[in-house]
Amino acid sequence: MTATVPPTGRRRGHTARWVAVAVGLIIALFVGVLATRSPAIDTEADTPLLGRQAPPIEGPGLDGGTVRLADHRGKFVLINFFNSWCVPCREEHPELVKFAARHAATGDAVVLGVIRDDTPDEVRRYRTEHGGDWPVVDDPRGVVALDYGVRGQPETFIVAPDGTIVARYISRITADGVDETLRRYRGSGA
Repeated sequence: MTATVPPTGRRRGHTARWVAVAVGLIIALFVGVLATRSPAIDTEADTPLLGRQAPPIEGPGLDGGTVRLADHRGKFVLINFFNSWCVPCREEHPELVKFAARHAATGDAVVLGVIRDDTPDEVRRYRTEHGGDWPVVDDPRGVVALDYGVRGQPETFIVAPDGTIVARYISRITADGVDETLRRYRGSGA
């Protein structure tokens, strides 16, 4: 009696083809979802620092002086962790310029930059080309970033006039988005 061997090579070929088609469809759907969704802008994130006093910031500024968070008590302070080569930081920079200009006249809010993974010379060069006259502190050892639990850049915290942290953004921000956060905070009676 002769044993008949089923043509398994052909079945495997068909199975592999169907698996490849299914994986391709899943990848295409995933790429489609990512490509059509809105970019992460004005994304507020939780942090154990919310509602607590902001950790102190004090260090060398780009102008050679000392930058202190405490010098801005009584105003909203937008603390922005950034660097000059980060693409999302570059995309959000015009929004920081717009926010700073809006609040310069009223004096109710300021931007305070913290350099993360960059050099003061590169940041100076970038600001000369793209604007921005707010204080910037150098954080070469990452101590300030560590105190705030910063994982990347851009990352932004809003400190209320009483020194408490009221918001954290883990993505690019817009001037309008930050102003909406300030309105919500003011409207909450806090």
